[in-house]
Amino acid sequence: MKSSSVFWESSEKTQRWIASNMGRSSPFLLPFLCISLFFTVFLVYHQSPFRSISDQNVPTTQPQIDPDCDLFKGHWVPDKRGSLYTNSSCSTIPASKNCIKHGRSDRYFLFWRWKPDGCDLPRFNPKAFLSMVRGKKMSFIGDSVARNHMESLLCLLSMEETPRDIYKDGEDRNRIWYFPSHDFTLSTSWTKFLVAGQERVDSNKTGTGLFDLDLAKMDEGWSKGLPNTDISIVSAAHWFFRPIIIHRGDETLGCIYCNLPNMTHISPDEGFKLVYSAVFKHISECKNCKEDLVTVLRTISPSHFENGTWDTGGACSRTSPFGENQIDLQSNEMKIRTSQIQQLEGVTKGDYKGKKFAVLDVTKVMLMRPDGHPNGHWGNKWMKGYNDCVHWCLPGPIDAWNEFLMAVIRQLR
Repeated sequence: MKSSSVFWESSEKTQRWIASNMGRSSPFLLPFLCISLFFTVFLVYHQSPFRSISDQNVPTTQPQIDPDCDLFKGHWVPDKRGSLYTNSSCSTIPASKNCIKHGRSDRYFLFWRWKPDGCDLPRFNPKAFLSMVRGKKMSFIGDSVARNHMESLLCLLSMEETPRDIYKDGEDRNRIWYFPSHDFTLSTSWTKFLVAGQERVDSNKTGTGLFDLDLAKMDEGWSKGLPNTDISIVSAAHWFFRPIIIHRGDETLGCIYCNLPNMTHISPDEGFKLVYSAVFKHISECKNCKEDLVTVLRTISPSHFENGTWDTGGACSRTSPFGENQIDLQSNEMKIRTSQIQQLEGVTKGDYKGKKFAVLDVTKVMLMRPDGHPNGHWGNKWMKGYNDCVHWCLPGPIDAWNEFLMAVIRQLR
């Protein structure tokens, strides 16, 4: 390096001068020269310590990831840096996900990062993400866990730019946030089943808990906004674990969790196949949608109830991750995850006219994080005594989903 060779040439001359003049030099000369030498070395080999942090160049790009590396095969490793934000630095965290505010005393769950086997997953970079989605509209389509995912992204991006809260419906299910400096819109489109669905009611107009789904129709809550969307993250799942009769128009195909006479039994993973096949077919054939629409399937996020279900005293009190040898790779969640991915792969084999599809495969990753849920620390005054082992604390392991999301979108560009 030129600067290095110039420095060493200069230092040799300095040493010869010191040796020849040592005897007649001032007693203050040697200390002065030593100090000068130290600062010369420091300034040559280090960035100036007097430069303001605000002047440092924050990268607007992420390191390249090996396209052959499976981001979703790996393990959780300790990370002393922890989250990029805190439960108090992000003002948009909903109370039900602010686990520390509601009394969670352990912090160990915050100090882990996902490490893929064979490559590195870059840390989330809010500046680079906003640069990448400038001028775009992104919608999280799904249930309350999809909302949970969006809220994590909102906290991460708020570190770079404060968004405007521009829309909230009466039930606070559908939200729209706008980042004016980047002309980026972030929204949620709440839906139970993705396809059109309705709960049956009794003679008193009280819900019976039995739902009818029609694969021939999409839920208008998200489908009507799809033509204006650039990036959609599709992920509904948890409402499917209840009695559901599945129809395709006037044809009844069968029922999940039903013991009705003369009714074909459908397993949950088969039900997911039917629904997601219809959803991806609708997206791929959407004539009014943008030609370069990106659709990301986020696979099912597992719950971690132990010693009961949500309404029978089940809880999730663990404080550290599982290893791969501690999770059930044959679980219902893994079967459903496979069903979801198969339907996406079926669409991508056809002619979908420029639209792009990708998978955010979080199921196995999150099976290893029984420590990341609110449990009893969710402050729900109407459901005291019940634990939340479905959603995820903010900050928490769900933040890794946005590291995945950033990597996946970059690969599609």
